[in-house]
Amino acid sequence: MSDETPICSAKGCRADAVWVLAWNNPKIHTPDRRKTWLACDEHREHLSQFLGVRGFLKDVVLLKEWETREAPEDSGP
Repeated sequence: MSDETPICSAKGCRADAVWVLAWNNPKIHTPDRRKTWLACDEHREHLSQFLGVRGFLKDVVLLKEWETREAPEDSGP
């Protein structure tokens, strides 16, 4: 994992990401596939609407929660 702070995916925005927008285009992705965009508080609604209108938006969660979900389990030595 990178030490860099994730930034918002909105065009031209350099704010720290707070949200993960998980999406899927059913025409090209399998149903279980999730692509992600990151969003700051200011752009969360706009990016969610963009994906939602197209029927792509699957989930919106806090970045901290997403990182916890995605963290690999410790398999031990």
